Amino acid sequence: MKSLMTRFAKEESGLALTEYLILLGLLTGAVIIAVTLFGTNLAASWTAWANWVAGADLNP
Repeated sequence: MKSLMTRFAKEESGLALTEYLILLGLLTGAVIIAVTLFGTNLAASWTAWANWVAGADLNP
């Protein structure tokens, strides 16, 4: 049993996946926080930009 635990502790094949999952979780959390904090300002900016594009004369 001790040798099994020692081998398990030294196993490194799944470390990259674990690190990527932690990074993905942190990134997802940061995006959620950013959208929550800046959501109304972003919505107003996108609406203003969309209105400008809709009103712009795109034909030469």
